[in-house]
Amino acid sequence: QLVESGGGSVQTGGSLRLSCEASRYRTWMAWFRQAPGREREGVALIYRGTGDARYVDSVKGRFTISQDNAKNTVYLQMIDLKPEDTAMYYCAAESRGGIWSDWTKWEYWGQGTQVTVS
Repeated sequence: QLVESGGGSVQTGGSLRLSCEASRYRTWMAWFRQAPGREREGVALIYRGTGDARYVDSVKGRFTISQDNAKNTVYLQMIDLKPEDTAMYYCAAESRGGIWSDWTKWEYWGQGTQVTVS
């Protein structure tokens, strides 16, 4: 089970931190987002063993994925938010392989948390 929190409404240039608490340890975790009428997009990936991360180009330098192993929680710190970041953000766990940003490859999903930037 994955439970997201931390979404909300902010102005352009603002910041938010999303949290995803997992009910058990998951090796690979990621954040995806989906805007109305658009395909679900991979935003950031983390390998829990080392903390290695990857990002989609559009968020590099603005978003940071991190983890707190004691809390079994993964975070997405978002700064300098833009209107185009507006979307439902989902936490995902355990990729079945292939391209990490392909949402169809992920096994477990949270319910999503809305981020709105105006």
